[in-house]
Amino acid sequence: MSLYEKRQHLTRESILSILNAAVQDTDHQKTDADNILVYGNNGALIKAKTKNQELLVKCYQEHDLVFAEGPAGTGKTYTAIALAVRAWKNKEVRRIILTRPAVEAGEQLGFLPGDMKEKLDPYLQPLYDALRDMIPAKRLESLMEEGIVQIAPLAYMRGRTLDHACVILDEAQNTSLSQLKMFLTRMGKDAKFIITGDTSQIDLVRKSDSGLSQCMDLLRDIKGIAFVRFDTGDIIRHPLVRKIVAAFSGLPASGSTAPSPKTSTKASKAAASKATASESATKTSGSGTSPAPASQEIG
Repeated sequence: MSLYEKRQHLTRESILSILNAAVQDTDHQKTDADNILVYGNNGALIKAKTKNQELLVKCYQEHDLVFAEGPAGTGKTYTAIALAVRAWKNKEVRRIILTRPAVEAGEQLGFLPGDMKEKLDPYLQPLYDALRDMIPAKRLESLMEEGIVQIAPLAYMRGRTLDHACVILDEAQNTSLSQLKMFLTRMGKDAKFIITGDTSQIDLVRKSDSGLSQCMDLLRDIKGIAFVRFDTGDIIRHPLVRKIVAAFSGLPASGSTAPSPKTSTKASKAAASKATASESATKTSGSGTSPAPASQEIG
């Protein structure tokens, strides 16, 4: 309207310009709406914030089984749970099932007071925390009593058939290959599975017992399975976390021959320096987005 008031007439070019601007604005609004996974408590908008989180969302929409592997703080589990909540709210699934191995507990469970739920809850707390951001506490408690939302250790999955559910296995790096096989073969009709893990944070006594990497290699060529690799560019926690993860990545893997302290320190400093440089480059470019996905391999 302002253009017409200035010129008192509209040319063909000006009309096309106005229409193009309107289409672009509509597309931008649609993209923002598509990125929103779920409306959290207190009106918070929960959406994918990095390229690999967006890739995880896309892979989930196109595949029934998705592996999301990468360092801590990248939002793998949080994004996966948001996808599960959205799927349930949209009536795409009937249940949300969250599980993780309770390796941190080990044999100490027998010495802890209380029933089994009280003993295991502390090890499942990160899953509760994410759900409480998306579902009001009283409503969540009711859904859990009804069995619509289930949170349980991986061992409790044995013998079950998980139909019409979005199922998330968290901390999968702490599972053996046989445990992963047991879990994956629970998949029933109209089920969606997401497996998240970080192969740099294995809590098993013998790191070699972790079956996550081997499992991904075995399944890599199967159609219907997607793999998303997160990296330090996806870390959305405190800015220092990215530098800390990068610094620790310079240390030798467990069981390998450790380099001299001087060499190890140099490697750690170099990794931290690289993370700082990457962060500076992102700020200089004026873009708040993370770098392009490190890799996506879809069978």
